[in-house]
Parts: sequence; structure tokens; C-alpha cells
Amino acid sequence: MVRITLVRGDITAEHADALVNAANSSLLGGGGVDGAIHRRGGPEILEACRALRASHYGKGLPTGQAVATTAGRLPARWVIHTVGPVWSATEDRSALLASCYRESLRVADELGARTVAFPAISTGIYGWPTEDGARIAVETVRACDTGVEEVRFVLFDEKAYAAFETAVA
Repeated sequence: MVRITLVRGDITAEHADALVNAANSSLLGGGGVDGAIHRRGGPEILEACRALRASHYGKGLPTGQAVATTAGRLPARWVIHTVGPVWSATEDRSALLASCYRESLRVADELGARTVAFPAISTGIYGWPTEDGARIAVETVRACDTGVEEVRFVLFDEKAYAAFETAVA
């Protein structure tokens, strides 16, 4: 069974085999975690994302899917980009959010990654309620059949850390 650990901090400073990027579908950088990963990782990540756009993902990466690139200058081997859903009060998109975690772990398994650091996908600018996002993340990771040994949730603030602490307990 995968070991889950919680860290309060900056995902771009985490030493792991793979860091998960809460990307936008363009794969070309944005705000929040996405912008931070692109800035700190350097131009190699953007170059790899442009190559993906030119080949398989001309229309962008679909919500709930995941794809890997180099980690550039980050303290990791790979970045796994996944596009979380925007939260909706009128439509249940929780299966798409769960798919982000499941697909990221599938890609991690293909790469042979043993440690994977995740942000709290969709809980920032995409508006997902933090407690519900934490519950979905932890339940999905626990239910995944994966070779990943450690999943580290790297949480930017105390509110997110507390929500994940409750979900893990």
C-alpha cells in the first residue's frame, strides 16, 4: 500500500521522482502551481510541453488526463502534468478530479517513479472546496493499484494542510 505523507510548503522545492503539475489544458504555463513549476523548472519544461502540443495534444490536454515531461531545473526527474476540473455547484465533476490522481499515478508507474509529490489539484483558482478536494485525493490514491511507494501531498497553506490531515485520518 502506498505511503501518504503531508508537507506544508512549495512543491517546486520537493525532491521526488515526479512532481505533479496542476496544469491548464494548453500545457504552456499559467498561474498558481503551474506558473511556479514553469518558472522554477526553466525553459526545458515549456519546450517539452510545446513538443507535446505539436504532436499528440494539438487541442491541449483533456481534463482528467496526465502526461509527463522533463522536470528541467526542478529537484525531480519528471513533471507529470494533469488538468483538474473547474468546480461547479450544479454539475458533479468529482470523477474528473479523481481521474487526475489516478492518471498521474498511472503515468508515474510507466516512468518507474517511486516518489510522487502532488499539489491539491483544482482547489486554488479552479475553486474546488478544499475539504472535498482533499477527501477525493486521499481516497483515490488509497484505492489505486500502483508501484509508487510514497505519495507526498505538498500543501501551500495551513488550511489545505489541515484539510488533508483530516482526510488522511
